[in-house]
Amino acid sequence: MKPAGVLMVGSVPGGSPQEVFTRLATALPGRLSAIPDGETGERWNYIGWQLQRFPTVARRNELGGTPLPESGLGSVLSAFTLDDIKPTAYDEAALSSYAEFKHLRQRGIIPSNVRFQIGLPSPYSVLAGHIKPEVANAIEPLYEQRFAETIDRIFAEIPTEEVVIQWDLCFEMTALEFELGRLPDKRHQSYFSSPGGVQQGLVDRVARLCERIPKDGKLAFHLCYGDLRHKHFVEPQDTSLLVDLANALLERETIGPRTEWVHLPVPKERTDPGYFAPLVRLRLDAPGLKPPRLYLGVVHANDEVGTKKRVETAQAVVPFPFGVATECGLGRTPPGEVDSILRICKEITQDPIRENL
Repeated sequence: MKPAGVLMVGSVPGGSPQEVFTRLATALPGRLSAIPDGETGERWNYIGWQLQRFPTVARRNELGGTPLPESGLGSVLSAFTLDDIKPTAYDEAALSSYAEFKHLRQRGIIPSNVRFQIGLPSPYSVLAGHIKPEVANAIEPLYEQRFAETIDRIFAEIPTEEVVIQWDLCFEMTALEFELGRLPDKRHQSYFSSPGGVQQGLVDRVARLCERIPKDGKLAFHLCYGDLRHKHFVEPQDTSLLVDLANALLERETIGPRTEWVHLPVPKERTDPGYFAPLVRLRLDAPGLKPPRLYLGVVHANDEVGTKKRVETAQAVVPFPFGVATECGLGRTPPGEVDSILRICKEITQDPIRENL
């Protein structure tokens, strides 16, 4: 049986959110439970557009930051205030895109049962990617406050039942890989220390922001190994670490019961059962609740044969149904490859609405 349902992870090349919405809804009829705006314009490069939110002294030197003073670091850290951190503007983008989403739904281009998908990076990922580790702990509560303001405005102006917030967790995975010694670049070392270890500290940070979302708001998670020049920061040995983080998130009372899906990458060459085997430990079975959907990033451009092989291998190992996706967003993907990806996604899946998923 074909997998049911497709997840578009987030970014999609296009001139505007309207163009992306129309393209996805037309190319994947009945297969999307939520639809993203493509993260077009300045958002095309994941967290890159957030760099200018921070004072230059806080930015990594290789990203245009100014050096920290050789002495008196404590006075610099204590001097940061909320005024030093500009608003994220993710709310501005979401509200603008939602107006287009609603218009296209009124015209019948987007089905009435499809949610508006808002992809947000975790504050941790933004800080780990952009900020000097020496100042990250001082900046973090201020940037989290800006994120809280962003969330508040989104849910003040968009009906909760029409939205799903997908948290894009990239530098979380690289921090965990660094802790295991598989990623030696110290850039990926977590900037915080936590009594419960790195994973607990990461989950605590996600939970803080999730608690800001209304209790009936829906969540989702894209667990990511990066897409720098279409390569991961490090290739996962298998899905073990992904499963560990997913389980730690789902067992939180403020997260698990309202999670709509979890997305995991699948490298192109991994057609072997060993990669998927740890998924038997994935806990999607909260009592009395509809379990989250699992989406596997098995779809690779111009590789329908390989995609089908990855699907077949996963179906032989994974003990529950899953939908399909690419490994990461498509923001840096050549247009011709996007066409291939959409065609493959449609070809290898069935309509999830028929399955009441």
